[in-house]
Amino acid sequence: MSENLYLQSKQTQSSHMKHVAKSIRTFIGAKNFEESRGFYKALGFEESVIGHNMSLFRVTPTLSFYLQKAYVKDWVDNTMLFLEVDDVDRYWKELTALRLHEKYAKVRLTPIRIETWGKECFMHDPSGILWHFGQFNS
Repeated sequence: MSENLYLQSKQTQSSHMKHVAKSIRTFIGAKNFEESRGFYKALGFEESVIGHNMSLFRVTPTLSFYLQKAYVKDWVDNTMLFLEVDDVDRYWKELTALRLHEKYAKVRLTPIRIETWGKECFMHDPSGILWHFGQFNS
């Protein structure tokens, strides 16, 4: 390798960030903040209240998202989240057993679909945010 290419390669390598990421958290809005808080608690997510207009919901100890008392129709109508689960069939059974679609007027469930990459089912929350629950092929 020429000296010039070697130096360019070293410069590129040293310009990369060296941190270790611990999590990534999205922010989602709510048309009715209190209704959405109740919905996510009923779904089994653990709430930590941050303030009167924001809560952190933990799906697992390392997976979480922020729910905000904020509603912008175009934003919320176009928000989608994908949660990878270990067994989408079991997840679907547990999800339907909660009967959240009967307790919350705007919640919609869509059964499991088989895709080339795996399978997934869907849920719209009370504000219309679309959740994908999926399992990848091994």
